[in-house]
Amino acid sequence: MVRYFILITALAMTPGSGAHAQDAALQKLLDEAAAASAEVAQARAAVAAERARIPQAGALPDPSLTLGIQNDGFTRINIGTAETSFFNIMLTQPLFWPGKRGLRERIATIEGRRAEARLARAVLDLEGQVRRGYLGLLLVRGQIELLAEQEQLWTQAEETARSRYEAGQAPQSDLLRAQLERARLQQRRWALDAELSTRLAELNRLREHALDEAVQTPVQLADVPDPLVLPEADAQKDAEERSPEILLSQLSVDQAGRRVDLAKKERLPDFAVTAAVMPRGGLEPMWLLSISVGLPIFQGRKQERAVDENEQRRIGEEQGTQAIKQVLRLRTRERLSTLSALNRTNQQYRSQILILSAAAARSTLSQYEVGRVPFASALEALVGYVGDRGTYLGSLADAQLVAIAQREVSLDPVPSLSGGGAMAPVPGVSSTASSSSPAAARSRTAGAEASTSSRGMNGM
Repeated sequence: MVRYFILITALAMTPGSGAHAQDAALQKLLDEAAAASAEVAQARAAVAAERARIPQAGALPDPSLTLGIQNDGFTRINIGTAETSFFNIMLTQPLFWPGKRGLRERIATIEGRRAEARLARAVLDLEGQVRRGYLGLLLVRGQIELLAEQEQLWTQAEETARSRYEAGQAPQSDLLRAQLERARLQQRRWALDAELSTRLAELNRLREHALDEAVQTPVQLADVPDPLVLPEADAQKDAEERSPEILLSQLSVDQAGRRVDLAKKERLPDFAVTAAVMPRGGLEPMWLLSISVGLPIFQGRKQERAVDENEQRRIGEEQGTQAIKQVLRLRTRERLSTLSALNRTNQQYRSQILILSAAAARSTLSQYEVGRVPFASALEALVGYVGDRGTYLGSLADAQLVAIAQREVSLDPVPSLSGGGAMAPVPGVSSTASSSSPAAARSRTAGAEASTSSRGMNGM
């Protein structure tokens, strides 16, 4: 048992050894999802549609052709004999006041750029979903591995309790308790198997593969390097430059300004040019050329109100841009602070907590083997070590989730930390494992169980 603890502690102390393999596997998933995503394809189609609207917005209205006949009397056709009888061929072309077409085309162009910003958000969201799905897969498989280690530990604890019971050195309750804890692991294994199936389905849905298709993860969660924490000024600048929401808002301000200009132009009348030819048979044909001008006599209720409306919309869009920038600055600072704390927490796990936890478990179990402590103490030490391993996995996942949210330029708030404990479910740990400190054991187990199951891998 002692040698086994030394082995698993050594494994926990070697992070970052398979970063390149992890990057290659993750990049393959990202490429497959980008090629298959219906959401991204929908956003690309919207961009193409908006671009197709630009020439429409700057085009002239279609001309109208009028064909007719004018005749004197009802008894016969008098074209060629009566001067006021003729065929009528008329062409009318509506025209906008100079500048209106250009403004409409500019507004449509900005809408096309807004569609491109929405496409950028769809791409970032897809990347975030794939990264969170892959991270969730790493976490669940890490928990399954921890569960397998725990099964071996419970088996060895049961063997020790059996030997001492058969030798008359321990009560039967020690053996029954060890058997009970090992039996409870099966329930956790079922739950983890279901969670693994869900994570696989999520990733395969994103890349349009069979939902139960296997996904290879060449590294363990502990192999993934700790995320880099940028200086706040650099992180804020990067977030503002890449944020689709800020770009959308800025384009909305620009578009609203162009709508104000167009509304002012609408106070000027549009007009139409009409040309007509009237053949009269044997008589000399007649012709017509005319210009019609609209009369904006209701400017006070229409055009002026349209100017006021679009001016207020422009002001609102400007305030919206400032609000988004403020939220993004807040979220960036939150993520940097959280990520810094998580990195320090994870380093402390590697350098102190897991080592000390393993040492405490070794010492307690050794003392139980010689009868110096009760089985409840040994069980508590074992639960504590497994709990620390489980929360370490959860803390690693939390750090990666924060980094993914920062890469995604998310505006969602960052969940508050719990001080380094109870961040991941601990496989098969009973909340009543410690008779000397049941409240601590319940807190460790119940809080851990709630962490990743309630948050899922939905991002920070």
